Amino acid sequence: MRTSVSIPIALIAAAFVAGNPGVPAQAAPGAGNAVVRPTPVQDTIDARVRRFLDAHRRDWRDMNVPPADGQRLYDLVLNNRYRRALEIGTSTGHSAIWIAWALSKTGGKLITVEIDEGRYQQALRNFREAGLSGYIDARLADAHELVPRLEGPFDFVFVDADKDWYTRYFRAVYPKLLVGGCFTAHNVAGRRGGWVGEFLDALEATPGLETQVVGYGGSGLSISYRRARTGG
Repeated sequence: MRTSVSIPIALIAAAFVAGNPGVPAQAAPGAGNAVVRPTPVQDTIDARVRRFLDAHRRDWRDMNVPPADGQRLYDLVLNNRYRRALEIGTSTGHSAIWIAWALSKTGGKLITVEIDEGRYQQALRNFREAGLSGYIDARLADAHELVPRLEGPFDFVFVDADKDWYTRYFRAVYPKLLVGGCFTAHNVAGRRGGWVGEFLDALEATPGLETQVVGYGGSGLSISYRRARTGG
């Protein structure tokens, strides 16, 4: 398995794509660029989501991803035409909105899991306001218990929950990840000790998985593509 760390390029890309929703970022090698034909329905969805994100651009504090990482998630889903997505750790819904926006163009749906009822209820309100509720199956649950029970399969997974459980989430979900699918996790850039080291070691020890870490500081993403039906 190959692991790489990208810092200067990621900084430039993040600054560029944050202001340009829909700009391709990172696709699985060989996937090509997704071609989405504009339709009146999709144009309406796009306009509503853009209005929502613009109106709330200063509101995302409660354990949500920054806009640059939301954009990256959107691009990963859209460019690879993913349709069966799972998010562990909804918070109040910023990352889910980016993922579901892309899924509205690929014909997919997102399952997202949140344990805190206050954050969950706020996320539901945000999904309705953004016009994306139909693309999101939001669940109020303990991910420790629910995630192992989910049947899958999934082609895109994003984890942004309790950090010391990242490795266990990965091991629970990986057997359900389709070949060509992508497993991503937040807050893993710029460090290697503790839970991050344990998690990255688990990724590196998995046959048929290719990983890179993009971002800087304590933010950023690990992006892992499943290349073969091995290791789970």
